[in-house]
Amino acid sequence: MVTQRSVMIFRMMLSGIFLVAGFNHLMNVKGTVAKLDQASFKGMAYFIGNPEYLIIISGIVMLAAGIGLFAGFKTRWVALILALVLIPITITVQVGQLNSLGPLFKNIAILGGLLFFILNDFKTTKQ
Repeated sequence: MVTQRSVMIFRMMLSGIFLVAGFNHLMNVKGTVAKLDQASFKGMAYFIGNPEYLIIISGIVMLAAGIGLFAGFKTRWVALILALVLIPITITVQVGQLNSLGPLFKNIAILGGLLFFILNDFKTTKQ
């Protein structure tokens, strides 16, 4: 049985990856660009725009939406926003890295967690 407490713990734990990643994007833009430059599909990011700006924007979005997810504020919407940020990052950086499939499947698992909150509407109620 799914309880309100277990959903809250899951939500708060899931938010952690976005809080850390958002902070890292903002504090280490050059390092993140260097990692992007090693990716198989880096051309996708360069096609969209300046990678430094994309990293800063994604860092801000992940941090803000991660805080929202942690707090349970507009959970369905922040989960959707985080998924929309994570999908192009996963395709650009993780897909095509055959020597390290772990990060790809980690992102797929994270997307599964976000999908849980996108598809299920959990109202804040006391039990």
